[in-house]
Amino acid sequence: MPMRRFSWPIRVYWEDTDGGGIVYYANYLKYLERARSEWLRSMGIDQGALQRDERIQFAVVEAQVRYRRPARYDDLLVVTAAVESWRGASVTFAQEIHRGEEGGELLVTATVRAACLDADTLKPRPLPPRMLEELRSG
Repeated sequence: MPMRRFSWPIRVYWEDTDGGGIVYYANYLKYLERARSEWLRSMGIDQGALQRDERIQFAVVEAQVRYRRPARYDDLLVVTAAVESWRGASVTFAQEIHRGEEGGELLVTATVRAACLDADTLKPRPLPPRMLEELRSG
């Protein structure tokens, strides 16, 4: 069962779209990434400091995306991220993108698994303790 949702608003800019003013499919992955990054930031976890000081980084190792409806130039979107599950060295997120506000028109659903890696060897590392505390408190 997913934990509480984190929501992040984003505006669609012209650079996000194809020639017809529709968001290019790969840009939704960027929106999903930003929401996960902001979720970490909301917990006081700085990914730059993790990499620099603790030699930890995250990498997406699996993504399943379902595109339901298109977003268009100048739309205000809300991107959500909820932890679906976690293991020693990875976190799986259930994510959605809505037009307007959370609960608005559902545009995209996704399941994304991010692995915690050693920044030098790119081998799995346990999730950072601060992150585990947040996950357990849920």
